[in-house]
Amino acid sequence: METIGRIAGVSQVTVSRAMNDPEKVSAKTLQRIHEAIELTGYVPNMVAGALASRRSKLIAALVPSITNVIYADMMQYFINVIRESGYHVLMAETGFSQDEEQAVISTMLSRRPDGILLTGISHSAGSKRMLLGAGIPVIEVWDITENPLDVCIGFSHIKTGEEMARYAFMKGYEHALIVSAGDERALRRKDAFAKQFGKLTGNAPTEVLYNNPATIERGRKGLASGLEKGFKNGIVMCSSDLLAHGILIEAQSRGLRIPEDIAVLGFGNQNFSASTLPALTSVQVDRSHLGQQAAQALIARIENQPLPTNTIDIGFEIIERAST
Repeated sequence: METIGRIAGVSQVTVSRAMNDPEKVSAKTLQRIHEAIELTGYVPNMVAGALASRRSKLIAALVPSITNVIYADMMQYFINVIRESGYHVLMAETGFSQDEEQAVISTMLSRRPDGILLTGISHSAGSKRMLLGAGIPVIEVWDITENPLDVCIGFSHIKTGEEMARYAFMKGYEHALIVSAGDERALRRKDAFAKQFGKLTGNAPTEVLYNNPATIERGRKGLASGLEKGFKNGIVMCSSDLLAHGILIEAQSRGLRIPEDIAVLGFGNQNFSASTLPALTSVQVDRSHLGQQAAQALIARIENQPLPTNTIDIGFEIIERAST
């Protein structure tokens, strides 16, 4: 900072003020300081600065997967709003492990973020203690609860599963196969679908469950396993569009007609879903709206602005296409 001051022709105190309280420095002086910073490649120690200003201008964001498009899309819209607000995002992947999430939360909090985004509402006791002790705004997304850590924005996975079952019944399907990944939110949708479908039809669905994340390969194997278990015709409820895509491929390889022999219902309405053969019926959650809402709520909490509610339900919609 002393070198920056010499190049810009100002004191070290003025450089410090320009970093931490720029509105108190004239525009011409700020320009000279920024030119000196660019010349030297100086990177301010924001953690040290945060001790005085109590703002690091960093947001921590934790997602289960950086390759899954439903999280990637949401994060892109989240980051766009955060960036426009003058903050930057540190993002980390946690898988679907509470232990890994706790380890990442510990690491992120050591960087003194101004706020944190979490995926889901289920966290370890250690994670909750750290987050409550940190005293920073917390936004939980992709789920809702009446008792969030701070603010939650998402939709009900139980209602989603129930609505998928009602849709299947309305379309006249009396038998169902569930192919699901084993993460906590997928299992809640699965259980809600099974309960509601059984209540409406009197027939319990056949189930094929995976502890691993969804893939096209597991979708193909899921249908094969379901057929081996006795599923013959009806609707296949999938916890993700990736599994559903695999099921479409496996069905066609076996000469099964869709939707005449089996129907396929996905979740996530991924970008490819309208282009499969046949086009895939899927549950849509507005990922752009979710990301923007999460960013706006987090910035509002950081800036001590009031929110009308701490639980924001963005809902969902079943997009009907040829697979059902």
